[in-house]
Amino acid sequence: MKNLSVFFLIGCFTIRLTVAQEYYFPEQNETWKQLGEVETYFNSEKLEEVVKFAEANEYSGSRDLRIAILKGFEREPFHEILGPTKKRGGPAGMILKNGYLVASWGDIKRVDMTFSVTKSFLSTVAGMAFDQKLIANTNDKVGGYIWDGTFDGQHNSKITWEHLLQQNSAWSGELWGGKDWADRPPKEGGIDDWKFEKPKEPGTVMEYNDVRVNVLAYALTHVWRKPLPMVLKENLMDKIGASTTWRWHGYDHAWTEIDGIKMKSVTGGGHSGAGMFISAEDMARFGVLFLNNGKWRGQRLISENWIAKAIRPSLPNANYGYMWWLNRKGKRHWRGLSENIYYAAGFGGNFIVIDKENDVVAVTRWLEPNKIGEFMEKLATSMRK
Repeated sequence: MKNLSVFFLIGCFTIRLTVAQEYYFPEQNETWKQLGEVETYFNSEKLEEVVKFAEANEYSGSRDLRIAILKGFEREPFHEILGPTKKRGGPAGMILKNGYLVASWGDIKRVDMTFSVTKSFLSTVAGMAFDQKLIANTNDKVGGYIWDGTFDGQHNSKITWEHLLQQNSAWSGELWGGKDWADRPPKEGGIDDWKFEKPKEPGTVMEYNDVRVNVLAYALTHVWRKPLPMVLKENLMDKIGASTTWRWHGYDHAWTEIDGIKMKSVTGGGHSGAGMFISAEDMARFGVLFLNNGKWRGQRLISENWIAKAIRPSLPNANYGYMWWLNRKGKRHWRGLSENIYYAAGFGGNFIVIDKENDVVAVTRWLEPNKIGEFMEKLATSMRK
């Protein structure tokens, strides 16, 4: 087997895993330890097929992500690039077992945009606010925390934190120049239909909408009273040994003032540029943290209570929790795989998949998005039960 596809360690360097053994948590800048005795847990030939599949099914959009974004959302009225973008690399990814590296492909240290995978990081920032009692209850009305007019009015005043996290808030308005109704409009109708449609009742219909996600980021910035990248760095990324290369951007003009300090409000994706720019390795660290129920080397970073809430199906969409996709029976169900699998997903085929039952994390970059189910099926077939 060639290059980085699948690794085997032998002799005195072999790492022997047992069911009871703790997960491996790599130190910062450490070369990721490889899984010993791969054949105990995986069929090596089938595992190599998984890697080849990922390499052969690169996302078909332009590697110039500015072009890919404008093409991907061209039917949206007024859509434009508002924040930084970055030309991407080729397919890359990692498969981990108990935190140990089983297989990798491509440049796993390269920093690329990660689009809506950012939403799962944003959800986690909300979780840390919840754990630190900055948010008392996710069923609280957000207007009780943010009283600057963002949640005023008969409609927006009904919105809770949970509504925002589950993307069923139907928040109505404009933020950073983005109009809620112009973001991913229905396939039917035109501007007048979309603009004057009555908003849905909060909590009743999931609508994937970056303007409303960015409203959540704005609200959390005011709750934390500091920029969210700083919150994430200090409370999580530094503690899991992430590199110094990741960045979390907002739109160029998305500035707010808190306590007399001007700070950037970040986005929950790269729909108009911005969002999280990160390597596959740092994505994998984030995945291992969730695989281990929010603990890193014995230190609790995210409460189990929060994770349980985050991966609980929402009423409007059984496949969606708190900005994590869930493999429940529904439109996005991967048949034959555990319904307990959950994952972060972003434009262009960026995924962090958490398979707790098999102690596996899978990270993909630039995999054709409609191929992720087949990728996971092939990975499941490679595992020895």
